[in-house]
Amino acid sequence: MSNIKMLSKQEETESDIEVAWVDQQRINEFSKYNAKIDDLEEQYEKLKQEKEYLDDVAMELELADEDEAVRYKIGDAFIHVSASEAVERVEKESEKLGLSIEEVKGSIEEVQDKMKELKKALYAKFGNAINLEKD
Repeated sequence: MSNIKMLSKQEETESDIEVAWVDQQRINEFSKYNAKIDDLEEQYEKLKQEKEYLDDVAMELELADEDEAVRYKIGDAFIHVSASEAVERVEKESEKLGLSIEEVKGSIEEVQDKMKELKKALYAKFGNAINLEKD
């Protein structure tokens, strides 16, 4: 069977809403925020994964002998440091990542708030004639 249906008079007239320049700007702004939130969520996942990795490394280093030399990666090179120094460096990096994660979370929340405001304004004007939801 066909999924085609007739529009009611109300639905037909709702689709004839004129899009003003200001409304188009709001739609464009919403689109930019939507792309930005995708990037921020991807960045958040990467940072979270890296933090988990550092936590695992810290656990492994705590099991190592204090005076044992371990290889520590800086950029593309590895240097030999004591296990205790490696633990300190990993903890510092973990703290930095924690701050970065919180910063990205804050940015995500800020963008989501702006998107909610735009959604409210756009849905108030266009109703069902516009779809701003992610699939």
